[in-house]
Order: sequence, then structure tokens, then C-alpha cells
Amino acid sequence: MREDICTIPINDVFIPRDGCPMCRLQTMLENNYVEYITGAAMMEPSVRVETNETGFCHEHFQQMITSGKRLPNALLLETHLEKLSKELVPANVKGKPDKKSIQALESLQTRCFVCDKIKWGMAHMMETIFNSWENDEAFRKLYSEQPYICLPHYTMLIKAASNKGVSSKRLPDFYKATAQLAGGYLESLKADISHFSTMFDYRSEGQEWGTSIDSIERSVAFLTGRSVQAKGEEEI
Repeated sequence: MREDICTIPINDVFIPRDGCPMCRLQTMLENNYVEYITGAAMMEPSVRVETNETGFCHEHFQQMITSGKRLPNALLLETHLEKLSKELVPANVKGKPDKKSIQALESLQTRCFVCDKIKWGMAHMMETIFNSWENDEAFRKLYSEQPYICLPHYTMLIKAASNKGVSSKRLPDFYKATAQLAGGYLESLKADISHFSTMFDYRSEGQEWGTSIDSIERSVAFLTGRSVQAKGEEEI
């Protein structure tokens, strides 16, 4: 596959052929943005204005606190809390807060700086994926060799493909390849979950668990795009 500044990140997540490539791409973007926001970006006034407006979701607050230093987190929170105090949750209020303030608070609690950036980054990365599918035979082969596409990213790719640069000529093949990656893996999950369940039947005594041993965790990862920790065999 030909590499340039746009396709190198795509290669990084597709070449390993390990799990859902779109999940790896999203994780890469997520880690990059968390590192960015808890690094030099905290001193950029334009970024602080944006984070003051949007805040962060619980998941990304947790990631920022876990992976970032405490001072950057404190400085981000300092100006964010100051804005809230002045504009939306003043200490001294006479009567019910106005409707606009309530709406602003509701909006604030559904937004996240990192989530917004990931959404923006994924949209642009998908444009590169679709362009590579359109013009690069090696990438089409690499794409089709992925282990699977998870359900959320299958939905995202199918929905975006028709208006992000895949021509009507290439689109049917893209739909087919993507459906095979999601649907084929779904069939294997169904078989593994069924086998896992039958292993609790006394008639299955002595049989091997095989690939069903972590089928619950893999099913959740497929359905949600997020991995969960597997239990040890002794805890089954």
C-alpha cells in the first residue's frame, strides 16, 4: 500500500490484522488527544476556551487523570469551574435559573472535548480509508484480510461510505467486504457462545472449551467496540 502523511496512520492500524482495525484507530486517536490536552495544549488560550465550553465526559476525565500529570488537569479544571461559577451555577441566585442556563447545563453534560475530537478525527480517517479503497488495490486486499469489524464501526462505515468518496463502481465491493468482516465474525461468535453454554451441561463433561472460553468478552467487544476484562478459567 502506498504511504503518505494521510495513509501512514491507516497502515499502522490495518497492517497488524489484530481485532477490529477501526477500534485500534479510535484508541490511537483517543490516546493522542488525551496526551495532547494534558500536555502543551493546556497553555494554548484557544484550547482552554474550547475546553471551558465543552468540558469532558467521565471516561475521558478518568483517562486524563490516570495518564496525565496532575498540574495540567488542575489548570484545565480551574478555568472550567470558574466559567461554570460565573455563568451557569452562581452561588447566590434569587429565584429559578433562567431557561437558557438550564439548557446550557444540559448541553454541557452531554459533551466532551476529547469525544468531539475523536469524532472529527474518525470522520477524516474514514475519508482516507475510502480514498484508499477507491484507488489502491493493495489496501482493498489488506482491508478484506482484517479479523473483523465491530458492530458500531460496521454501522459507521456502511453509513458513511456512500457520501465519503467511494464511487458507485467500488461501493458494492466495499459493502460486501465490510459485511463479510462483521457478519462472518458474528457467525463465529454465535457458535462460540452456543458451545460455551453447552459446556455447562453434564453431557459435555470432558469436552474442550476451545475458542469459546472468552466468547462472552469477545461478544461484548464486538457489540460495543470496547473490550472488557476476561475472567480466568477457574472463575467460570
